[in-house]
Amino acid sequence: MVIDLVRWRKIGYSKRIERWMEIQKNDRIYELGSLPPFLLVFAGRVAPIEHRWNQHGLGGDNVKGSCRDLHAGPVSLLHWSGSGKPWTRLDSKHPCPLDALWAPYDLYGHAH
Repeated sequence: MVIDLVRWRKIGYSKRIERWMEIQKNDRIYELGSLPPFLLVFAGRVAPIEHRWNQHGLGGDNVKGSCRDLHAGPVSLLHWSGSGKPWTRLDSKHPCPLDALWAPYDLYGHAH
């Protein structure tokens, strides 16, 4: 996500997102973690960015539980979106091949 911070502050997006988070805390209206408040606030007012900026989907396929590969070309950010986080898969001894890219940054120093 690339954000225009001047516009973000001018429009007050933080308060809008926090409002949905408060509703979620009290009424549990959605699943999928942190993404729904952003979807509700921005409601389609987003633009795609080139793949080279965000390699998303490394969390795998949430339905099939399968691993994904990097897309072709240069990558600036690795994004383990979805439920398949590398720390969970490494700890459970069921990693995807690309989870090894995250392992050196494991702050708890688990042996993988």
